[in-house]
Amino acid sequence: MLAIRMTRHGAKKRPFFHIVVADSRSPRDGRFIEKLGTYNPLLPREHAQRITLDKERIAHWLMVGAQPSDRVAKFLAQAEMMQPRERREQTKKPQPRAKAQERLKAAAAAAAAPAESGEKEAAAS
Repeated sequence: MLAIRMTRHGAKKRPFFHIVVADSRSPRDGRFIEKLGTYNPLLPREHAQRITLDKERIAHWLMVGAQPSDRVAKFLAQAEMMQPRERREQTKKPQPRAKAQERLKAAAAAAAAPAESGEKEAAAS
């Protein structure tokens, strides 16, 4: 399977990425078929050279069946070359467990009940 992904270049603490099409079994920074663009995360977001793409060749490789990585798919969506991917549902690990959620609902209901009765008494007076 072909993948459109990034390979890391640049010095330590100074990342620079090439956007390449490669066989998905080859190593991240290993053999690739063709270089399709660059990404320099150190430049400001609005800088023209932050992301460079060879749109014609990317369109060719997408038609051939190459699958972009998540980050490259985001770049292509920003360049309006493909539809943005759906955001995955966030994990539920940091949320309270079932019993704690029940206690929170009960506490919210108890706090709402006196407030409603107070409003009724004020309206009756």
